[in-house]
Amino acid sequence: MKTKITEMLHIKHPIIQGGMQNIAYPVLAAAVSNAGGLGTINATNYKTPDSFHKAIREMKQLTDKPFCVNISILPDLDAGDHVRQFIHICGMEQVAAIETAGTKPDKLVSLIHDAGIIHIHKVPAARYGVSAQSCGVDAVTAVGYECGGHPGMDGIGTMVLANEASRSLHIPVIAGGGIVDGRGIAAALALGAEAVVMGTRFLATTEAPISQNHKEWITHSTETSTILIQKSIRNMMRAANNNAARTCLDMEDQGASLQELMSVISGAKGKEAYKTGRLEDGIFPIGMGCCLIRDIKPVGEVMKELVEEMGHALGSVAERM
Repeated sequence: MKTKITEMLHIKHPIIQGGMQNIAYPVLAAAVSNAGGLGTINATNYKTPDSFHKAIREMKQLTDKPFCVNISILPDLDAGDHVRQFIHICGMEQVAAIETAGTKPDKLVSLIHDAGIIHIHKVPAARYGVSAQSCGVDAVTAVGYECGGHPGMDGIGTMVLANEASRSLHIPVIAGGGIVDGRGIAAALALGAEAVVMGTRFLATTEAPISQNHKEWITHSTETSTILIQKSIRNMMRAANNNAARTCLDMEDQGASLQELMSVISGAKGKEAYKTGRLEDGIFPIGMGCCLIRDIKPVGEVMKELVEEMGHALGSVAERM
């Protein structure tokens, strides 16, 4: 399938793997790229430019296909030396795209473009997409309320957000949030999106760097298996409804500070839980679409099924016309 995004990024399928923290490492990302999508590694997984550069080189050893790097922008970031170095490395290694997320991307657009890289910016509402477009980004990822990780505080669902963003912007829109199968991809394309971003579906793959317990939890989840936490600190997150998340909610109800919440919500605790398989011990960011996933397969097989189901869904709709 050809869309503005597949042509822009030189990929076969309009499927982008999300830049999930503690998840988006080269092995998973390369598998997605090799299967015709756009794999993504997350820069926050690396503490130094040297370790990040090593990861980029690992990616290039694992795939000769285009891939993306996710770089989070903190609200007080003024394109500091650390981020400049990461972008410089991406330019040196001819990374296809950088996806920024967080605050307004205006200070990074010229740096990314000067490095010869496509700039995608992630937003939780169409108005932020319009702002990012005015800054000069090449595409916008519009992620709805159903997503794992950090949805927008406005609570705008993917069905409305993808539709509104594709109508409001003249640059390509990538839709995300609750999309885990071919039907979801077909729906996003029908709403005007040029591609989708998927995180949760790639957690239930053999390449995902999480425990088998976490993967099996996904295959047994239901529509109500996720909850929203961290509202009190205005950093709302959708996560698995486990002991850690419920403890966080209880602490928030009692007025806990960010420092106090860190004893439960720290990324280090979640990363350790991924290793040990102790599902209840750490926050497990995951989207509502987890309830639609019923198997654990290699990325290549997942991608093949996604594309086949997408084609069937689009064909089925056309037949009814």
